[in-house]
Amino acid sequence: TLLWETLGKQFVEYEQVAPFLIPEEQQRRLLEFLPLFLKAWDQSAGVIVFPNIQLLASEVSKLLTKEIKRNLNGKPAEEARLALEQLLKQKGEAGDGHLLLKSVYLLSQTDLRTMWNIIGSGLPAALMQCLYLFFTVPLKKTSDDRETSEDDAQTQEMLVKIMLNMYKEEQGIEELLAADKLQSLIIATSSLWDQCSHSWKVPTGCVLRTISKAQTKNSIVYLQAVDCIKIAVQNLFTLADTLPACDVCEAASIVLCFVKDSYPVSPALLTEFENNDGYQLLLKILLRCEGLQQNEGDPYLDEILDMLTCLTTCGKTELKVSGNIVHPQLPHFDFERTQPSGMTVKNLQPFQVLQSIFQRSNDQHLCGRILAAIGTIWAWDRVNFFLLEWTLQPINQFTDIIHFKPHPVQVQFFRLVESIVLDLSYVPHEILKKVQYLIKENIVPFCTLTALQCLLSMTQKDLLFSDIFRDSGLLGLLLALLRKEAKILRKSAGTPLPNPKEGTEKELNVVMLKMVAALTARSVRNTVVLKDYGMVPYIKIFLDDECYRSATLSILEQLSVINYEEYMSIIIGALCSSTQWELHLKLDLLKSLLRILESPKSHSAFRACSGFNGLLSLLSDMEGALQDPPCGQWAAVGQNCVLELVFYALQGITAALHLDPVNSTFFQRNGLFEKMAEDLGSLGCFWTEGKKQIPVRLEKTRTFAEFLDAAFCSSKPLPEWLKNCIWILNFLDHMVKGTLHQESPFKERKLEMEEARDDQEASQAQEEHPVAFKRPGNKLPASAYMLWGSPEEKDCTIVHPGAVCVMVRLLPKLYKEGYAQLSQEIQCAVVDHIQSLVKSEKSRQVMCECGLLSTVITSCQDAFCSDSHPLHLPLTRVFEKLASQAVEPHVLR
Repeated sequence: TLLWETLGKQFVEYEQVAPFLIPEEQQRRLLEFLPLFLKAWDQSAGVIVFPNIQLLASEVSKLLTKEIKRNLNGKPAEEARLALEQLLKQKGEAGDGHLLLKSVYLLSQTDLRTMWNIIGSGLPAALMQCLYLFFTVPLKKTSDDRETSEDDAQTQEMLVKIMLNMYKEEQGIEELLAADKLQSLIIATSSLWDQCSHSWKVPTGCVLRTISKAQTKNSIVYLQAVDCIKIAVQNLFTLADTLPACDVCEAASIVLCFVKDSYPVSPALLTEFENNDGYQLLLKILLRCEGLQQNEGDPYLDEILDMLTCLTTCGKTELKVSGNIVHPQLPHFDFERTQPSGMTVKNLQPFQVLQSIFQRSNDQHLCGRILAAIGTIWAWDRVNFFLLEWTLQPINQFTDIIHFKPHPVQVQFFRLVESIVLDLSYVPHEILKKVQYLIKENIVPFCTLTALQCLLSMTQKDLLFSDIFRDSGLLGLLLALLRKEAKILRKSAGTPLPNPKEGTEKELNVVMLKMVAALTARSVRNTVVLKDYGMVPYIKIFLDDECYRSATLSILEQLSVINYEEYMSIIIGALCSSTQWELHLKLDLLKSLLRILESPKSHSAFRACSGFNGLLSLLSDMEGALQDPPCGQWAAVGQNCVLELVFYALQGITAALHLDPVNSTFFQRNGLFEKMAEDLGSLGCFWTEGKKQIPVRLEKTRTFAEFLDAAFCSSKPLPEWLKNCIWILNFLDHMVKGTLHQESPFKERKLEMEEARDDQEASQAQEEHPVAFKRPGNKLPASAYMLWGSPEEKDCTIVHPGAVCVMVRLLPKLYKEGYAQLSQEIQCAVVDHIQSLVKSEKSRQVMCECGLLSTVITSCQDAFCSDSHPLHLPLTRVFEKLASQAVEPHVLR
């Protein structure tokens, strides 16, 4: 503060005596003052406490302007350029010029009033003369000059920053016009770009762009009066034939800035540009940009394309077009209510340049930028799509040539077409017809694939497209193509054909199937078309390939709406004909079957097509699959996959039995529960060797629920064979209650149980180490049986009593050598659980009627014959409860 006070006093003294001093003495005193001013600036980190700063700025700027003019006066260009360089150098005898420049540089960053004083000194015109010389007169560098390159860069930075600060103000532009050098510099950039000083190209462009953004009426009149744009365009036509494309783009972008930025003030420069073939110039320049390496000249190329895009809205009057809306249209589309905004297309000429470039170029970057520009114009106002498509028809015409473009451009184009429907809610029927023709011709498979994916997205948006694409013949076309592919698949018998295009063509088949699935979804009429075409035998051929399976199953599921028997026949037939190791095929078929069995109308068709026997045959095919340790090919399959298959098979049976007395009676009378018990018992986790079990004294007893908890939520899990047995018993328990078909998929349930176990372990660790172990948001531990509901539910309703018989038949098989104690403990737990199932009188009556009494006796006779057997007492209790319900004496005998 003291330093600033001292400086303030010194400058006041200078003000008082300055009118009485000769100019040379005034200049000397001011130059002596400036080093102290700069020192104070550096020490105060730019915080100025100087009341006369505006006057100081005016005095310093005037002196710098005077020195510049003195060094330029009457000298040839090269000599003047050297003189300027010497004036502004940091070192040497002419160091006063650098001192003045640095002072103005700092003062120009203070406030607006100070800037006005700098502008009023005549400096804007003087610096424009400097910039013109620096740009147009390149100097040959010597070895001595290289030492000063860093100083030159600092000088250049200060000069450019001062000009940017001055020329962004309207007052600065008005002062600049006095130099008569603005039009000279603009014309120089369009004619001398290859001969100018390389180090001054970017700074010059930056300064001119700043001037362009601040144009005034006077500056536009000035440029128009000297035919600046006309001359610049003519010069650029010459440069476009000789210079590299990126250099021409850089020069042209400067001229185009003045055209675009001036339009909000006056259309004069745009009119001059258009009248002198400006758009033809841009077309010529942009077409020369084909083949540029990525990022080579991209900023200026992109700038030109952006400005062209903006020029589409520069016009005097709104375009008036009357389009013919082709119906049908989406329900919420209403063109009459579409109100144009201020960003509508009013000038078609710049858009025609964009359109012509896309039609004539195959450059990926160039075509991609043009498609992005079209998307931008649509985003400005949805009316723009209609204005352009009903006049120039760009998208309609692009569809004819899109297959010639690079793959990324094809993808981008069809996303743009897709957005017409998804974003504008408009159905472009003419464009869709051309896209469909493109698919039919299939000239480039990748293009066909991308086009079909576009139509698929539309179809999934609204059911209306199911009718549109049926009536247009697309559905019939796809069915014919799929028939052809199915025949090829059948002949190849699963052997891949040697075809280098197989990847794309296979993906195309996938999308065709997805498209047919989308067209038939919720459309009975389209499904009937598919059936009438005789496509069902061909569609089911695609089931064998996992890539095609999901879409194929969707089509067949839609077929079930009109014919459950045909669907069931295909799915059950495929299940039974699949090989033992096609587990993923079986899983996918079962999941599809479950979705259809949700409809009660499908149950009779399931029974008629031998669905129960088909699902039980899946279980019998997995004999030995759950052995511990696994053996043979089952070791490679993984037991989780086997358990998942068992789960879905039992789910399918439960779903077919659900609330269907006819199916329940059929299953019971045909001994299928006994068959189920036999097939489950042969999976490998149950005891099958038939040796007599030796009773042992139990040291501890656990409930069935506790075994579930120990198996899935304990840090010390049970043996693998026993875990698998408990999984299956848990499936059966839910089958008893009629809820198995409503449960989550096996993998999701398995994951939930593992998370529950992790939560329990974390909870236990937290209890042991409450300070060291903290887990935010830790849930309470949940056991596996709680995830599926406790097996010990009170007043359980038995829906499928035959499943209880299956559990009883598996009871003696809950055994493994070496695990006698554990085996008998789980057997007792299961018996106790069965006893809890028959608590109510109604449950016991139901169980007697289904033959559980005789099942208990025949399945567990070893336990009945020995009083010392651990199962003797609990089984006797079950027997007594059931016997009390038996009404016929021969049952007791």
